[in-house]
Amino acid sequence: MSLSFHWFLPTYGDSRSLVAGGHGTFMSGDRPATLRYLNQISAAAEDNGFEAVLTPTGTWCEDAWLTTAMLVETTETLKFLVALRPGLISPTLAAQMGATFQRHSRGRLLLNVVTGGEPHEQQAYGDFLDKEQRYARTGEFLHVVRELWKSADPVTLDGEHIQVRGAQLANRPDPIPPVFFGGSSAPAGPVAARYADTYLTWGEPVLAVSRKLDWIRGLAVDQGRVLDYGLRIHVITRDTAEEAWAEADRLLKGIDPADIERVQASLSRSESEGQRRMSELHGGSTDRLEIAPNLWAGVGLVRGGAGTALVGSHEEVAERLIEYSKVGVSHFILSGYPHLEEAYWFGEGVLPILERKGLWRNPVNGAGTPGTTPFAASSNS
Repeated sequence: MSLSFHWFLPTYGDSRSLVAGGHGTFMSGDRPATLRYLNQISAAAEDNGFEAVLTPTGTWCEDAWLTTAMLVETTETLKFLVALRPGLISPTLAAQMGATFQRHSRGRLLLNVVTGGEPHEQQAYGDFLDKEQRYARTGEFLHVVRELWKSADPVTLDGEHIQVRGAQLANRPDPIPPVFFGGSSAPAGPVAARYADTYLTWGEPVLAVSRKLDWIRGLAVDQGRVLDYGLRIHVITRDTAEEAWAEADRLLKGIDPADIERVQASLSRSESEGQRRMSELHGGSTDRLEIAPNLWAGVGLVRGGAGTALVGSHEEVAERLIEYSKVGVSHFILSGYPHLEEAYWFGEGVLPILERKGLWRNPVNGAGTPGTTPFAASSNS
């Protein structure tokens, strides 16, 4: 198995401390998410051999489409895993946007489909469907998008939530952007099995992840499909385990208890099964945060969504990643605080270990050498 590694763009801001909020809760870091700073993170990801960067979606961050479109010209090989919420725009328009992005980026678009699990945030966008209806709409949405991408024939759908008639694209994407999709609740499974290329889950202990992937595999078999699987998780990796855990302790000591109370109160409103599972790992308490070897739940005390981190020496983190790979995970979407520096800790510390083991190959090998794009425009340009 060849593993793929992706990084994260904190389009709400970054910090040397944990940034509190997210997933329907306001958040911002003391390093503002300026285009200049996001360009630096993109360059760091590209230079360290990450295949793509994930952008979040929601009222608490910058728009994913516009932000990544502005980063395309300052990168060379890096792909963009753009988050999109079905139902907030027409599926025909979404298919057209994806095709345009793919063409102008020369094939560097990946699509992360986010159904949405916070009713108050969905309602802020004008979406008042319940959870099961949202997943049903996601399936109809992806049906239209994928049909438009793969065929020149007109697409018509008279669905429960989406109706289009005679939809066509003047230019279809080549290649078709891979669809990444996550969801832990019962109605998410059939949608993933039928329409996703890569099923995503957050960083739970290996056995819990394995059981979830087995669930999706079974559903995919029923659809005659085989999926890839991905893990979204944070990393704190250092030359020694002691240094890594000292950094985790520093982050923990920097958390304001009021932020824990505020964020956990907001997240308790979530309808997301994945969020419920993340919250159960720590229970809102700072005690016993190492929930499995090298798996730390401290991030989830103040951050919605992915709330765990792999903490340890480069060798330990590499071993834990290999354990996840043995249950079927081949895509790892990683992040750390701050995202700029942590990209180098992981890229220079862990990836060479995996490369020596034959589990990873730098995606830019044979495609030119990255690093020729400056962080800011040259005065000679």
